[in-house]
Amino acid sequence: MNRIKKHRGLRRYYKNLELKNEDWSELKFTDSDNAWFDRWHTHFDWYGYGNDSFKRRKPHLDKLFRHFDLLSDRAKSLTVDFQIWITILDNDSASDALFLHTPNPNQNNFPWKISGLSETSTLTNQRLIDYINNLVGYEKLFGNADEAYCVLYKKNIGIIVA
Repeated sequence: MNRIKKHRGLRRYYKNLELKNEDWSELKFTDSDNAWFDRWHTHFDWYGYGNDSFKRRKPHLDKLFRHFDLLSDRAKSLTVDFQIWITILDNDSASDALFLHTPNPNQNNFPWKISGLSETSTLTNQRLIDYINNLVGYEKLFGNADEAYCVLYKKNIGIIVA
């Protein structure tokens, strides 16, 4: 017998996505010895719910962009140069991520450069393309590795990734 697994508590899950914001207090922005980030990133759709439908993906994207603004406000207090950007994959919602990067003691990889990007969209997911095209204030660059993706950032915040 094939039964579809019912996910319980999704109404609360999506309500929390809409209402709860990180305060990023665990990140040490003011401690000059520990205020470094080696391509630190976080994901907002850990379970890949957004892979099922764009209706499920959109709340995760909304939170991702809301947190871009929150994190960039906190990053402005850093005493070193930084980069902040978003990477969105065409059809893999669980891999959508928000990145923060600074000079760091792990390796000499600052500024992080993503090569092979263009201003021409490589995305095939039309709902995602419409969502990205409706964003205001973001620079959009596109690439293709194993899957088409988009890198988004704001010009006046940090150092550009491309």
